[in-house]
Amino acid sequence: MDISVVIPLYNEAESLPELFDWIERVMNAHHFSHEIIFINDGSTDDSWAVIERLKRQAPDVVRAVKFRRNYGKSPGLNCGFQRAKGDVVITMDADLQDSPDEIPELYRMITEEGYDLVSGWKKKRYDPLSKTIPTKLFNATARRFSGIHNLHDFNCGLKAYKNIVIKNIEIYNDMHRYIPYLAKIAGFTKIGEKVVHHQARKYGKSKFGLDRFVNGYLDLITLWFTSKFGKKPMHFFGLWGSVMFFIGFIALCVVLGMKLYSIIEGDLRPLVTSSPYFYVSLTAMIMGTQMFLAGFIGELISRDSPNRNKYKIETEL
Repeated sequence: MDISVVIPLYNEAESLPELFDWIERVMNAHHFSHEIIFINDGSTDDSWAVIERLKRQAPDVVRAVKFRRNYGKSPGLNCGFQRAKGDVVITMDADLQDSPDEIPELYRMITEEGYDLVSGWKKKRYDPLSKTIPTKLFNATARRFSGIHNLHDFNCGLKAYKNIVIKNIEIYNDMHRYIPYLAKIAGFTKIGEKVVHHQARKYGKSKFGLDRFVNGYLDLITLWFTSKFGKKPMHFFGLWGSVMFFIGFIALCVVLGMKLYSIIEGDLRPLVTSSPYFYVSLTAMIMGTQMFLAGFIGELISRDSPNRNKYKIETEL
């Protein structure tokens, strides 16, 4: 099969028939063998009834999964990826803001140019400034942390992947924003970008609020930290714990030196607790010890992890 189109959705009953017809026109015009996988993320409208009707209309094309409740976009994509059979997997949103006309070029970039992943870039957006400005800041931060400097729009829902890529990454929480970063961590480094057409929303309203930017930064820090230190936590906690303990030790030496000097001078009045260095040393040494112990405990947990020796093997002779 040439292409699998994975579409997570939540309350998009109005747009689904038009989106399905549009995808079918594109696929038939280019003679692609394909499947369309709808992931109904606990919709409360008639989305599932529409999907059932589309399934009866095209039983060999439409596949669908219905969640009992709303879990979010990442679980929906992960569920769709597990079921995708196409050589190239396309993801897009169900709100008609992503154009299926982009699919042939995305497919070509994967199959002919050899990209592992191609991410869409909505260079011209039809969104308010309250959304576009935080998006620019978010993408700049994501480029900095991930090291993928050629991507301008990490969160674009329109992406194309080799099938092997989606079978080697796991998307959880809200990590759909960082699929290119997840792919890079898994060893798929040929990541490209294509400027895609962004259309104004035709039906309904956006399902995402401003809290996604806050959560996005927290997820980015988590992903960066676990990818860098997940298998070796002592390299982070042990290092900085040792630094903190050393700072505390130096501060303690200063306090003792000052006290010894005052004794030699015959002045017994200055108390150790009257020096700010005493509190610096106490705090730093406690924090350093705690961080070192956290790294040690992390190493024990990592040692017992069933994935401690799980590596991404590309080929074997």
